[in-house]
Amino acid sequence: MIKPGFFNSLFVIPILNILVLFYFVFEFLHIPFAFGFAIIALTTLVRLILQPFFNQQMQTSKKMIEIKPQMDALTKKYKNDKKRLQQEQLKLYQQAGINPAAGCLFMIVQIPVFIALYQALLLFLQNTNQAKVIADVNKILYIPGIRITTFDPMFFGFNLSVAPNVAGNVFYYIIPVITAILQYLQVKVSTPQSAPAIVKAGEKTSTQEDFQKAMGTQMKYIFPVLIGWFAYTLPVGLSLYWNVFSLFSIIQYRNINKPAKK
Repeated sequence: MIKPGFFNSLFVIPILNILVLFYFVFEFLHIPFAFGFAIIALTTLVRLILQPFFNQQMQTSKKMIEIKPQMDALTKKYKNDKKRLQQEQLKLYQQAGINPAAGCLFMIVQIPVFIALYQALLLFLQNTNQAKVIADVNKILYIPGIRITTFDPMFFGFNLSVAPNVAGNVFYYIIPVITAILQYLQVKVSTPQSAPAIVKAGEKTSTQEDFQKAMGTQMKYIFPVLIGWFAYTLPVGLSLYWNVFSLFSIIQYRNINKPAKK
């Protein structure tokens, strides 16, 4: 049961109410697999709410790519004067209209929302006592008229409350594979594409550049594998939410990065 508290009252309980509202509407309209579509509708709503932060992140990312040659020149010019380098970089950011912290805002805002979504979905998906789940959910609904009496976790042949590693069905293994692939594609399209730096013979790359390359490799390959493992061990309903969110991100990143027509 979700206990009252600052975080639960501010995030978890409102999100749970929206999820139940979507489920109630789809059930009222006799739409099959109502709970799965309720998760998709909730994910879509959250993505739309976060859209301004996403756009700000993308604009910051594009500007950072544009000023990268100037940043590289400053790094080379003031490599022995760290204080002067920071001052000149700050000036360049100001001239380009860049707030370095803005690029992280989308990720920061997502954290409490993701945790709240995770907890709300787990209330439905990780308790085998359906009667207790329904009773706990109905206690925290804002609108008594949307109280539920039952809920069906099936979605196109998959039980959203079951994890692939305990499902005992080989088809469930497809879920973590799809989740990992979508996460890889999301990381790939969201990684700024800039021209590779030209390194002259005998010239060594900086520690910062090596670190950035290592981090990029980890994000591109290791992170999708981790997400795929989580999808393998957690209820399928959580993977459905994650995959819909990833699809939105992939489409939006591609649209934003699409070259303008001449």
